[in-house]
Amino acid sequence: MKIKGLQCKECHKTYEAVALHVCEFCFGPLEVVYDYAFIRANLSKEKILQGPKSLWRYEALLPIAGPPTVGLDAGFTPMVHAKNLGTELGLDYLYLKNDTVNCLTLSFKDRVVAVALTRAKELGFNTVACASTGNLANAVSAAAASAQLRCFVFIPHDLEVAKVLGNLVYRPTVVAIEGNYDDVNRLCSEISEEFPWAFVNINIRPYYSEGSKTLAYETIEQMGWQVPDHVVVPIASGSLLTKIAKGFKEFEWMGFVSGVATQLHGAQAQGCAPVADAFKEQREFIRPLKPKTIAKSLAIGNPADGIYALQAIRSSGGMAEAVSDEEVVEGMLLLASKEGIFAETAGGVTIGVLKKLAKQGRFGRNEVVVAYITGNGLKTQEAVTPAVGAPWTIKPSLSGFQKMLKEVETQMSSPPRRR
Repeated sequence: MKIKGLQCKECHKTYEAVALHVCEFCFGPLEVVYDYAFIRANLSKEKILQGPKSLWRYEALLPIAGPPTVGLDAGFTPMVHAKNLGTELGLDYLYLKNDTVNCLTLSFKDRVVAVALTRAKELGFNTVACASTGNLANAVSAAAASAQLRCFVFIPHDLEVAKVLGNLVYRPTVVAIEGNYDDVNRLCSEISEEFPWAFVNINIRPYYSEGSKTLAYETIEQMGWQVPDHVVVPIASGSLLTKIAKGFKEFEWMGFVSGVATQLHGAQAQGCAPVADAFKEQREFIRPLKPKTIAKSLAIGNPADGIYALQAIRSSGGMAEAVSDEEVVEGMLLLASKEGIFAETAGGVTIGVLKKLAKQGRFGRNEVVVAYITGNGLKTQEAVTPAVGAPWTIKPSLSGFQKMLKEVETQMSSPPRRR
């Protein structure tokens, strides 16, 4: 068996591989423990290359006991050589891991949900649920519909309209809570104690979080079995960054790469930057705060894995940075105008921090840098609507178009202004 069980990250007490996420002895978080010797004996690059064009090509390193049953098309998203953006930032080898096109719901959460719901079904659950800032709820709702599981999603009451619609259309029970994500998560923790449901980011969290490792696996494979010099990762709970770090190390343990020395850089919005604040203040703890940012998918003021993300950043020699809401919008527009990728606000955070670090000279021109773009901009249109202006409206005549064209050319030769 490749799964040995669960182990506390703090006191190292072990448990069976059941629906449990907190150590009963010290209340530390639990993590899946694997038999890497068994996996190594049964996994090779050749076997991966023969696998499906999805995250399930790495099934041997994921915490399921049988074949995958949910999210069969999730993952294996494009790795884009961002030459235009790279020229802007002075980077010859800038790449974007583009999860804005992930299946089913256009965010990296489709990865973690594929793993979580496959495991939940193996454990005998017929009802799934989650606390979410939006993308996770969308992914759980869609995957539950596909798997015909009963579904409840709990969200803050002020989510973006597209993300709310992205739940309702799949017909789950959607519960909007009058509070922020941390309030939602606290309530869901109480509910999970009373109802025998699979909360993907509570009692199923040890399995759910492992899905993020596939971003690291794909990065290495798509980079020609090489590890990048730097990665820039958005931070919400902190789990994504820590699991990308784990994925790099696991491929090293498998013998697929050597000398992993990737610097991990964390990206947050200034209105919710508990990890970046701790990094800058050289603290060993995370101080919870109340979020206030347009980057709602990252608005977790008390991140469950924040301390582990902080430790991973420091041990890698990386940085944690934050950008203002204005810089978030600028990042979204820069990415769209240079690479044709419309990312949500979390992507604006990533690009904003990437730009800031590049200006600080953190990257060498010839170093390989990968930025993770985790969600689609169609989900957060409100953030950029005021900044993009309106279309030209003309009469249906050639003269009307010619008049407009003169104005366009005049504007192009003058300093830009908003329409």
